[in-house]
Amino acid sequence: MSGNTSEALWQHQKKTIGELECNLVVPTRVKATHLITICHGFGAPGDDMLGLVPWFLEEMPDDLRHLRPAWLIPAAPLSLEADGFGDGRAWWRLSIQTMLDSFAEGHYDVLRHHIPDGIDSARQKLTATIEETLRELDLPHSKLVLGGFSQGAMLSVDTALRGLAEAPAGLWLFSGTLICEPQWKPLAARLNHSQIVQSHGTLDPILPMITGKWLCELLREGGNQVDFISFVGPHTIPPESITACWRSFEKLK
Repeated sequence: MSGNTSEALWQHQKKTIGELECNLVVPTRVKATHLITICHGFGAPGDDMLGLVPWFLEEMPDDLRHLRPAWLIPAAPLSLEADGFGDGRAWWRLSIQTMLDSFAEGHYDVLRHHIPDGIDSARQKLTATIEETLRELDLPHSKLVLGGFSQGAMLSVDTALRGLAEAPAGLWLFSGTLICEPQWKPLAARLNHSQIVQSHGTLDPILPMITGKWLCELLREGGNQVDFISFVGPHTIPPESITACWRSFEKLK
């Protein structure tokens, strides 16, 4: 972790937690007040989301600066080096060409019912890592925020609904999409007390905006409040998402 984010207040560790290699940023000298877990997307290196930590800390509102959240950045278990992605990793493998062919024909709805091979294993590994970290930090699920980007956002929803012993207090979803609809829909009400922030770009060439809206609709139909941020941009995390996340965090104090 680098930058001018008062590093004396946080310490960066690399460690294996459960079965996952993780970057853990913890407050120094004081007990962590919350645990924020952020999962990277398909093809990104395992420490990809670590760069979000100083950005988040720099944008932390003044009225929240007394809080000391810990940050858990897990690396996905699958290496994609043999697939030509260098140090890229994945939570589960994708049939990229099949997906692109379907999208080219306008068949985005194939995603809704898609249950990826490997999602159960990824969810179990992530769940175990989060639960172990909560125990180590002596924090309840009411102090947990879970989120991710792209594939990491999909895994975050699955883990919140089907993995964790209790629903997280917050759910941050960046450029995610609806998958596993038959499994997720009956469980959506589990997140009624979670603060949910979702963002999606109108120019996203990888997961079109409509797929993000499907996820938002499913969550809202389950009785959940979703702060949905639509922004003019591609497959990325915009500054307004960070603002919205901190705004939701104020309700977790």
